Amino acid sequence: MSRNLDLLLTAIAPTIWGTTYLVTTELLPPGIPLTVSVLRALPAGLLLLVAVRRLPHGIWWPRVFVLGALNFSIFWAMLFVSAYRLPGGVAATVGAVQPLIVILLARLLLGTAVRPLAVLAAIVGMAGVALLILTPQAALDPIGILAGLVGAVSMACGNVLTRRWQPPVSPLTFTAWQLTAGGILLLPLALWLEPMPAELTGANVLGLAYLGLIGAALTYTLWFRGIERLGPPTVSPLGFLSPLTAVILGWAALGQTLSPAQLIGMVAVLGSIWYGQRVQRQPAKAVAPATG
Repeated sequence: MSRNLDLLLTAIAPTIWGTTYLVTTELLPPGIPLTVSVLRALPAGLLLLVAVRRLPHGIWWPRVFVLGALNFSIFWAMLFVSAYRLPGGVAATVGAVQPLIVILLARLLLGTAVRPLAVLAAIVGMAGVALLILTPQAALDPIGILAGLVGAVSMACGNVLTRRWQPPVSPLTFTAWQLTAGGILLLPLALWLEPMPAELTGANVLGLAYLGLIGAALTYTLWFRGIERLGPPTVSPLGFLSPLTAVILGWAALGQTLSPAQLIGMVAVLGSIWYGQRVQRQPAKAVAPATG
């Protein structure tokens, strides 16, 4: 029962992340993805630091900045570039390759055995996501797709290293450290490359507050907690819920239609998640991880 509760709590994170694409296009100022990333990460991280009142020490300073770069700075910058240049479903789909990357990295860095059936489930999930979004109306902007791929690789690396580097603190504290580090790393780049918005509308502030407090502070605390308790190969397929949510929101909020192929894609995505979790429950022989 505890494992099922852990899965349920972790699944909340990608479900909420699926709303990012709608919020980005409908509430945020256009054309400043790096600035939006900073405004999402840094205020939320600082608020959490005030709440937890604990800073990294020793080796955790460089590790936190590496994780902050992978999980937030690079990933979010690429996410917003992708979200601005692609329809929400297309932007979400590019990240569907992430579970396969996690399986490989977990084998190399954590000694987790590669389960062929888990690979198959991930491929089925990717196919389901493709059915969800690759409609005749889908615009495939090359820069947006490349940004999405870079973001997926970055987050996959960050997730695996988050499990490998586990400090003796709570997931909330670990999230506070990484959010703050990610925002600090993005700040000079945003100031250099993008103009700060002259003013923020009420809708802009609402969107940023939602993405920072709900879409970052809450969700990443749940996500990192899930990685710690369940492991990256188990948690990563839950990310398929993000494009599923994005497509459902496009249908419910933007009046987009759902084709029979998209409905089949939904079934494939949910089936791959369910089967992937069953596979991960089965015992497997582990191999020795890389040292360092």
